[in-house]
Amino acid sequence: MAVYLDVIWALNLLFDCLLLSLAAIMLKRAVPPWRIAAGGFIGSLIILLHFTPLGFYSGHPLSKLLFSVLMVLSSFGFKGVKFFFSALAALYLSTFLIGGALFGAHYFLQTGGASSRAFLASISPGFGDPVSWAFVLIGFPLAWHFSKNRLGALEMAKIKYAQLVKVQIAINGESFSFTGLVDSGNQLYDPLSRLPVMFASVKKCIAALPPALQAASTEPEAVMQGGNLLDADWAHRIRIVPYSVIGQENKLVLAIKPDMVEITQGGQTFRTNKALVSFTLQELSSDGSFECIVHPKMLTGAPGGPGMAS
Repeated sequence: MAVYLDVIWALNLLFDCLLLSLAAIMLKRAVPPWRIAAGGFIGSLIILLHFTPLGFYSGHPLSKLLFSVLMVLSSFGFKGVKFFFSALAALYLSTFLIGGALFGAHYFLQTGGASSRAFLASISPGFGDPVSWAFVLIGFPLAWHFSKNRLGALEMAKIKYAQLVKVQIAINGESFSFTGLVDSGNQLYDPLSRLPVMFASVKKCIAALPPALQAASTEPEAVMQGGNLLDADWAHRIRIVPYSVIGQENKLVLAIKPDMVEITQGGQTFRTNKALVSFTLQELSSDGSFECIVHPKMLTGAPGGPGMAS
């Protein structure tokens, strides 16, 4: 079988560059393309080594480790032992992610118990047949794109869950517990009192709410227009807050003044009575991971004042 060394080398150069770029994404490092290319070039030299009198050593684990170290140093530089090992681990994780994706895809598309052995045979000492190379040529970029997207999704999930807090709202002797998301994009204030406004979804617990809160949640427009009057214990808590959405006219939101809002985050508890809560039947989280959106100002304990962490 004819072996086209230039094609094999070029493909490995491309794949090594893609692996290094994925490692850079994992490390959250902006690496110049020329450094990625330099690292990929060094990694691709192991293919050329295979066709020299030293070809036996090209497949040795120590040789592969040495080339990996050189790839990391040329692409990311040496910024300390800890960062070096993090970069090396990111490179191997990228390799395992994409290699595992290719192996899994090949195994999924094949039938019979010998499918995995056939796949391994196609990429071992020989350089495979045109079918196996076509599979790798098409599958590698797809696996890279899939891995990159999954890493991004996991990072977003990590960021989101790092911002989740426990929220307890006390109103008129009643207490309600929620899981909240601290949203820096929520900058809604009552223009008169300058109190921050948080949103709480009560769709799952509407039946357990007092009648006044049920009315405020299900018919906020009627309450604001006076068509659904609340008793005196609740009427003095009502606030009507204007807000705007890009591309829409200004709207009004009905909010309630609570007795106390308690927010627990990272072992600290913030308490404040200087806040407003807008109860809604709308689900705020598509996956149900949180029920309320917390104004970031509320984590300071009081608007414009010192925090009241305990």
